[in-house]
Amino acid sequence: MISPVRPPARRIAALFGTVALALAAGGCGDGTDNGSATDKVTSITALDYYTDEAEHAQWSERLSACGETAGVKVKHSSVPGPSLVPKVLQQASSRTLPDLLMLDNPDLQQIAQTGALTPLDQYGIDSSGFAKGILSAGTYEGKVYGLAPTVSTIALVYNKDMLSEAGVAVPRTWDELKAAAAKLTRPGRYGMAVDANATFEGSWQFLPFLWSNGGDEKRLDTPQAAQALQLWVDLVKSGSMSKSVLNWNQADLHDQFVAGKAAMMVNGPWRIPAMNELKNLRWGVAPIPVPRAGQTPVTPLGGEVWTVPQNASKAKQEKAAQVVACLNDPANMLAQAKQRFTVPSRAAVAAQYAQQVPSMAAFVKSVEEARSRTSELGVKWPKAATGIYTAIQLALTGEQTPQEALKHAQQIATSS
Repeated sequence: MISPVRPPARRIAALFGTVALALAAGGCGDGTDNGSATDKVTSITALDYYTDEAEHAQWSERLSACGETAGVKVKHSSVPGPSLVPKVLQQASSRTLPDLLMLDNPDLQQIAQTGALTPLDQYGIDSSGFAKGILSAGTYEGKVYGLAPTVSTIALVYNKDMLSEAGVAVPRTWDELKAAAAKLTRPGRYGMAVDANATFEGSWQFLPFLWSNGGDEKRLDTPQAAQALQLWVDLVKSGSMSKSVLNWNQADLHDQFVAGKAAMMVNGPWRIPAMNELKNLRWGVAPIPVPRAGQTPVTPLGGEVWTVPQNASKAKQEKAAQVVACLNDPANMLAQAKQRFTVPSRAAVAAQYAQQVPSMAAFVKSVEEARSRTSELGVKWPKAATGIYTAIQLALTGEQTPQEALKHAQQIATSS
C-alpha cells in the first residue's frame, strides 16, 4: 500500500547536502563494527514503517526467520510512514543508518541520490524473473538498490449483486464505465467511486486513466491527459460519482462500498481481508476500464523495497544482503503474498499465486504492465504528483476545465 503523505520537499532537499557531506566523510554505521566482511556479526538492525501491531509482528517474524538463515539476530523497529524519510536522512547525516532499510518504492530515488544505499548486485542477489516495472521501482541511475518481495496495484472492485440487479456487465472500457455507473446510480447510492483527494493518493488513483490513454507524467498538459481527467469530471457532473470524492481517501472508498453507497470503486487488494469478513457482500475484481476495447490498463506499482544502506561494517552489509535475498526468494514471496494480499514480484510465483488465490487474479494481471511512479521523473516525481492532484481538485470542483487545470499542473511539475 502506498503512503499518501510525504515529508515536505524543501525539508528533504535541505538535508541532501548534509547527507552527502557526511557520507563523503566516512561510512555509515553505529561505530561498533567497522571491520572486514570476515568479522563476526551476531546481530543487525532493520527499520521500516510497519507500526500497525499485527503487521509489525508479521514482519518481525519474517525478518527473524531470514536472520536465522543468515546467522544473525535482526533487531526490528518501526516508525510512522511520514517520519521514515526524514529519519533516514537524519541518520545518514549522523552515520547511524540501520543495516537493513525498507522504503516505500517512490522514496528510493531520493534516498539513493544521497549515496546512502549500496547497489545490490555487489552482493550477488538474484533479481531474475522480476517484472520490468518492479525492478524499475528499486533502480536508481541504472543500478538496483532495492527489491520488493511483493507489490500491489489498484483495480476495479464491484458489487456483484448490484450489477446483476441492474443488468449491468462489468465495464471494460470508459464508455461502458460511464453507462454502467449511470445505471447503478440511485438515491443513496453512486455508481462509481474514486479517491480524488488532494494527496499523492489522489494522483495514484488517476494514473491508470492517464497512462492507459497514452498520457505521461513528463508532460501533463496534453489532450490524452485532458481526456482522462474529463472522464472523472463527466462522472461527477452526471451524478454517477459523488462530489465527496474530492475528500475521500482509499479507506473512505472502502467504507462507502461496503455500506452499499457505491456500486463500484477503484481500490487495492489490501481491502480484501475486511471484505472477506462480510458474509453478505458479494464482490468481484476486474481490471480498471481502458479507453478502448482490447487495450491493457497501465497501473501504478505500490509496495516497499528492502535496501542495504552504506555502513562502516562490510560484514553487516553482507548479512543484511543475505536477509534481503531471503525475503525475496520464491517461497517467502508466496508466503508474504498470501499473508498480506499482495502480488509476488517474480512473474512465475505470481502466476502460481493467481491460481491459488482467484480473488487476486485481476491484480496479478495488472501488475504485469504496471509502472513505477518514479521510472520517468525520478526524484522529480513528487512535483508531478502535486500537479496532478491539484488539477483533479480544480477540474472536479468546476473551477477550471481539464485543459486549464492540467496546464496549471504542468507549471507546478516544472517549477524550481
